[in-house]
Amino acid sequence: MLNPGSPAFAELSLIDPERADAPDYRIVPGVATRLSPNVRRITAANPGYMTGPGTNSYIVGGGGGGGSGGAVAVIDPGPLRDDHIANLLGPNLLDAGERIGWIFVTHTHPDHSPAAVRLKQATGARLLGLPAPIGEHQDQTFHPDILPRDGERFDLAGCTLRAIYTPGHASNHVCYLLEEERILFTGDHVMQGSTVVINPPDGDMTAYIDSLRMLLGTGIAHFAPGHGFIIGEPDEMIELLVRHRFLRERKTLGVLTRLGSASLEALTPSVYDDVPAFKHPWAARSLLAHLVKLKRDGMIYEIDGVWSPA
Repeated sequence: MLNPGSPAFAELSLIDPERADAPDYRIVPGVATRLSPNVRRITAANPGYMTGPGTNSYIVGGGGGGGSGGAVAVIDPGPLRDDHIANLLGPNLLDAGERIGWIFVTHTHPDHSPAAVRLKQATGARLLGLPAPIGEHQDQTFHPDILPRDGERFDLAGCTLRAIYTPGHASNHVCYLLEEERILFTGDHVMQGSTVVINPPDGDMTAYIDSLRMLLGTGIAHFAPGHGFIIGEPDEMIELLVRHRFLRERKTLGVLTRLGSASLEALTPSVYDDVPAFKHPWAARSLLAHLVKLKRDGMIYEIDGVWSPA
């Protein structure tokens, strides 16, 4: 039995709305799952604290198989792993007559884009996405053929993808909306089962919250995240994420007011006292993003790494 709060509930409701079959409620790396007539998912074997069950790659297009043919797209080819690349190119993933003609990348973090180069070499597909910014943890091997503009549409085999620019988690982050099915491929803009790390200087908390709010009321039916299961009730999820960020911001300001002045290292255990200590190194990156936002908003100031209420 799966209840509405179960991680796989929205996904199984999408795959089997009549509850006629018993689809798998697990994400198994290397095993493809057909999520809708135009969407298949295969997950890389890179599970971990930051990646959940692994990085999801999506095959989009084809209209349900049956030898429809045409150029389908891969969204987020994933990490540079031989086994994952082999799975993407394997005979069991694509339907008869299909070929990979497009490779869309949401952002250039090491678990999302590095396989693009090898996949392009093998298929001749066009690479779409925004170039990697300068900095650590960026895939500098990604050189797109096409830079998608916000709102630009791309016609695939039987469907249309629309690019939506969503900076915040990364300055070059783009989501892609499958218009016919109202499924938004969110990369790391929205993750299933977890909030995302906002890591300055490339990550920006103000931009992230604005990008979340921009999606409200747009009629999206489901989120297809870069990690985890399909997410239902997108507007409710966005409201929860925005509320969480502002509650964390209020807590940050409260702790700083109580302490008077403090460094990032001194603030982290108190602001994230609800998070296990082993996660604090990652939490500190999002805390820094909150501090930068509060400084920009005129609520606090910083001198030599020490933060104080304004």
